[in-house]
Amino acid sequence: MGSTKYPSMEKAVVLLSGGLDSSTTLAIAKHQGFIPHAITFRYGLRHEFEIAAARRVARAFGVKKHLVIRIDLKTIGGSALTMGKAIPKDRPLDSSPTDVPPTYVPARNTIFLSFALAWAEVLGAYDIFIGVNAVDFSGYPDCRPEYIEAFEKMANLATRAAVQEGHRFTIHAPLLHLSKADIIRTGMRLGVDYSLTHSCYDPDGAGNPCGHCDACRLRLKGFGEVGIPDPLHYPAGAP
Repeated sequence: MGSTKYPSMEKAVVLLSGGLDSSTTLAIAKHQGFIPHAITFRYGLRHEFEIAAARRVARAFGVKKHLVIRIDLKTIGGSALTMGKAIPKDRPLDSSPTDVPPTYVPARNTIFLSFALAWAEVLGAYDIFIGVNAVDFSGYPDCRPEYIEAFEKMANLATRAAVQEGHRFTIHAPLLHLSKADIIRTGMRLGVDYSLTHSCYDPDGAGNPCGHCDACRLRLKGFGEVGIPDPLHYPAGAP
């Protein structure tokens, strides 16, 4: 799991969903001196507001190249985000980390990181950034530090660039141990415009957040702790 470094304009691949965390991660990668190449996945969500948000954020930060890759995880199923099942609302935010919610998408980060690794190897980029968080999160097993460490080890065992050419891939997870409030503070300091982002699992037809799913509630909790309003428009009665 990567340590902070400040290179001279090295390339990096950044996983960009268009959400608060990944947008902050992109800002961090750019601040650290990397030339960011963003990768976004159209993987079968019931809406595409995340894709539009990712495009907005990528433009705002002037990424070198932005790939939007289609993967049909809806066919595999197993998640409320792709199968049309009810999205849990108003769950306790202090749920046990072992309580994996229905919004978990099977192997999603492993799939996404694998695509990012493939593109990074082609680009000659040996740094990959992902916005996972193990503090204010919904209990997803692929957001834990031991998972990031394991993927980094695998990346350096499974690629020609590492095994034959002697390069070393680093998986950067700069938000891993930050609270949502600290993530927002970091992003504001680095110029992230959070009005461009999208986090909600169950938005309305215009893309406005519901205010009651895990993603909305964690986001609103973070802005509340920072002491500023979230720039997105929530329905009346949202927490």
